[in-house]
Amino acid sequence: MAKEEYSEKVQELMNNPKNIRNIGIVSHIHHGKTTLTDNLAAAAGLMARDLVGERMLTWIDDQERERLMTIYGATVTMSHEYENEKYLINLLDTPGHVDFGADVTQAMRAVDGAVVLCCAVEGVMPQTETVLRQAIAERVKPVLFINKVDRAIRELKLTPEQLQKRLAKIVVDVNKFIQRHVEKRYAKEWIVKVEDGSVAFGSALKKWAISVPYMQRSGVTFKDIIDLCSQEKNEELANKAPMHIVVLDMVIKHLPNPLEAQAYRIERIWQGDVDSEIGKQLINCDPDGKLAAVITKITSDPHAGMISTARIFSGKLTRGQDVHFVDTGRTSKTQQVTTFIALRRIPVEYALAGNVVGIVGLSEAAVGQTITDSDFSLETFKAIKHIFEPVVTKSIEPKHPQDLPKLIEILKILSREDTTLKVKINPETGETLVSGLGELHLDAKVERKIKEKGIEIIASPPIVVYRESIFSSSPVIEGKSPNKHNKFYISVEPLPIEIYKAMKEGEIRDGEIKGKNLELRKRLQELGMSKSDAKDLILIYNHCMFLDSTKGIQYLNEAMESVKDAFLKVMDGGPLAQEPCAALIVRLHDAELHEDAVHRGPAQIGPAIRRPISQGMLKAGVTFLEPRQIIRIDTPQDYIGNVTAEVGNRRGEILNVEQEEYTAIVTAKVPVAEMFGFEGALKSATGGKGFQSLMDVMFEKIPNDLREQVALRIRERKGMPKEIPKSEI
Repeated sequence: MAKEEYSEKVQELMNNPKNIRNIGIVSHIHHGKTTLTDNLAAAAGLMARDLVGERMLTWIDDQERERLMTIYGATVTMSHEYENEKYLINLLDTPGHVDFGADVTQAMRAVDGAVVLCCAVEGVMPQTETVLRQAIAERVKPVLFINKVDRAIRELKLTPEQLQKRLAKIVVDVNKFIQRHVEKRYAKEWIVKVEDGSVAFGSALKKWAISVPYMQRSGVTFKDIIDLCSQEKNEELANKAPMHIVVLDMVIKHLPNPLEAQAYRIERIWQGDVDSEIGKQLINCDPDGKLAAVITKITSDPHAGMISTARIFSGKLTRGQDVHFVDTGRTSKTQQVTTFIALRRIPVEYALAGNVVGIVGLSEAAVGQTITDSDFSLETFKAIKHIFEPVVTKSIEPKHPQDLPKLIEILKILSREDTTLKVKINPETGETLVSGLGELHLDAKVERKIKEKGIEIIASPPIVVYRESIFSSSPVIEGKSPNKHNKFYISVEPLPIEIYKAMKEGEIRDGEIKGKNLELRKRLQELGMSKSDAKDLILIYNHCMFLDSTKGIQYLNEAMESVKDAFLKVMDGGPLAQEPCAALIVRLHDAELHEDAVHRGPAQIGPAIRRPISQGMLKAGVTFLEPRQIIRIDTPQDYIGNVTAEVGNRRGEILNVEQEEYTAIVTAKVPVAEMFGFEGALKSATGGKGFQSLMDVMFEKIPNDLREQVALRIRERKGMPKEIPKSEI
């Protein structure tokens, strides 16, 4: 199809949000997402059909072909006819490896529905559950496609009864997970059902799929599928049950259009008042409303520069339009608005609410930013919350000092593209630290990208990221400003575990508490916080809370920004070793402030807040929380002893052992500090047959006998005095 013809066809469909579906393809690694995307793209005429499973249309980076995995994901816009109506489908392929989970979470902000893939042979795996959690957290509705059914038939030699039992178990497992994590009001509506067609089965590689509605409509039976698959009559099977028809019919029938989805998604993802004028425009996906869109992906193009992917929630975006970045207050002009076919961008004149589009020209954009009309301002969309936090850090420096400014600029761009990459530059030592979700994350998305820009670097071995926290409360401690004219009375206490869990799950999010926020207060009280404390909460940051329990203190409102800034500074680097803080509450009890603003500026307020917080933590017995991974290890049963020994040698804990036919599934919890080199050791221990998958990451108290050793090691690395500070109180 000619580029102009395709553009006109898509532009027409973009104007009808009722017939738009914004969907993500999500799954565990190697369960077939990109092959499925190839299949659907080929059926839409966007690539040759015989290249399905080989071309990998959405692999936009050379690394993806080298590593044989999706790292960045991409968007493909296609059309599909269902019940004599044309539909526009914006399909976002996403990575399956846990180290690239940021791309999944960011994609979930852009879409309204998700096709969850499961391998018929492996079943529900840890990353299947992770991507489902990411979707549910953004109120993205799922459907299920069970892939690689051909392998279950041919390789496992399952009888029809055994195959049906295996497929039914996958459906049950997915539904149990959905019901466990979804809000109660969606528990019944969002479960997937074989009988209504929200579950489909097939083989993306062999280009066929079936669902109950398609079987009823076409006359194809389950026996036909098994017989043709067993005889490897793949072409005949693909003609009888074409994958693109079955899967896209399921998408259109069971996943919401933007009008339906925004009615319930906006209150979850936007922090403004849904009853306000702009709130109603967002809920109604109003094309005539003010522009409100979120940047969900940033990619670099050697010719066009930075390309932003954005979901438009209200209003209209046009080529040459001035847009306002709400987060930064800056204004920029769009040079081009496009749809996507992976690497190719197809220009359109404009895009209305409900669409996912590319934007050329927003050189300062960052993932998660809110954009609007240049003459308007609105509340930002909520920060995109990732399930896992950065737990591995590397020190990166240029081999040639003159490359330092260029290196820092590249790192800033990379952190705008991937919000799980954290860059920290020590102003005193010049050390540049980059934190990510794992070694592969840092290697693929940081080190490789820097080298591609022609900069030689020296990277340290991986460093584990710790958190500083407390397990008892401090007394109230006085903090004085350097000029002695201002006093603050502060205490610190542990954050209740139930509230910490709610933060980890993304239920309670970072940010300043604006207005009364009755919904948050109610939830905090349900989790055990007193009514007065819930009312006093004014700021949440990195799983820490700041409470203002003062009453009627003169001038405090004028000094509050400096108070908050000082709180944030300590939370970014605690007293033990300047590691980030977590799971604690800082409470301001009382204050005395000088009447003259000159005597209560930031230089006076900052030290008066930072010292009592730090001293309070030391008095309460500050220690480290270390990251620990819960992992699933699949191994032949003969090697269970070797696996448990390997886990034990790494300060690990065996949580569970299950046996299925010839395979054992070992669930274990292991400190991240002990996980380096584990993959190779596991292969050696299991004759090359064992593999591990990440299930969860949590921060837990480090053993007491390691506290001082870890503190000294971190302080030495950071160039800090070796002496560990003690409370002066």
